[in-house]
Amino acid sequence: MGKLPKIPLSRVHQSELIDRRILEVVKTGNYILGPECKAFEKELAAYFGVPYCVLSSSWTAAVHLLHIAQDLEPGDEILVPSLTAFPSIEPMIHAGARPVFCDIDDTYTIDPEDARKRITKRTVGILPVHLYGRPADIDAIGKLAADHGLWVIEDCAQSHGAKWKGKRAGSYGQHAALSFYPSKNLTVYGDGGAILTYDEGIAKRISMLRNHGRSAKYLHEKVGFNQRFNEIQAAVGREQLKVLDDLNAARRHVAQWYRRELAGVKALTLPPDDTIGLTQTVYHMFVIRLATRDIREGLAKALSDQGIETGVHYPVPNHLQPAIAEIYGKLPELPKTEDYTQRILSLPMFPALTEQEVQAVANAIKDYLSR
Repeated sequence: MGKLPKIPLSRVHQSELIDRRILEVVKTGNYILGPECKAFEKELAAYFGVPYCVLSSSWTAAVHLLHIAQDLEPGDEILVPSLTAFPSIEPMIHAGARPVFCDIDDTYTIDPEDARKRITKRTVGILPVHLYGRPADIDAIGKLAADHGLWVIEDCAQSHGAKWKGKRAGSYGQHAALSFYPSKNLTVYGDGGAILTYDEGIAKRISMLRNHGRSAKYLHEKVGFNQRFNEIQAAVGREQLKVLDDLNAARRHVAQWYRRELAGVKALTLPPDDTIGLTQTVYHMFVIRLATRDIREGLAKALSDQGIETGVHYPVPNHLQPAIAEIYGKLPELPKTEDYTQRILSLPMFPALTEQEVQAVANAIKDYLSR
């Protein structure tokens, strides 16, 4: 077998059809919040099974607008896992709320029982993150929210198309947020995000806020922002959405190959498999866990030396980030989060990854660990 070309961590799905659609939109002369955006919003809402969808310039921007529309007050507390991308907590902080960091369970998602212990009289909501493409425990989160009168915003940045009990993640909470960053399962060849919601009033307010608070071209009812979406990326997103389920099925095939090739390897823990009848993971990432940080670091270097890209998502949990310490000081320890972030490693994962490439990655892993 000849030497394989470099294997990236992720690769964006591209097609000639998408290329043609981009050119079509360019020729229309409509570039901002036009018919492609309106159609994309309707199609996303239908796909996720919610009544309203509002596009914005990024996940972060969309959630910031949502928090403003929710009328968050200074000192409000929101339960959120510490193991997530930093943008999960930026909007709530900008809106004056305080993230209350929770530990994770073995699925790398928020531990509902740990979250329950952290509820105070200031707690207003929960932001569970469906990390790496696997839904968090939606039933337990929903019960926790109902028991304490809290709202739920599902962070679906990494879980486009994932399901819980046969229903798409993103349709369980009062609201959900999507990211279309290039590494995501559904992307738009650039930044972008959206809010899914059951609340018509919230949807209308976000729509106004993203476009300078306008109710008409020169009539501004609110002091808003320029956080609009554009027609070219909407056209790309519409075509990506048509094949999203097929792309996710391909990711699951890749995951099966990894599981077959790495089964029984010592010093290595595979990601949790789907619970039959409960979850359907879309494998935004395939994350393994090594026995120690030194083994993780050594393996990452060994793979890199062979042209295999890996990543760590995320090496510094948010409760330990310098920016958080600057605001809140030292926070309580989160033992499982702090342990796992020292040992996790993301392997290449994208729909076009071939069985031969997966075998090459797995063989490199087994070779290193055997030594």
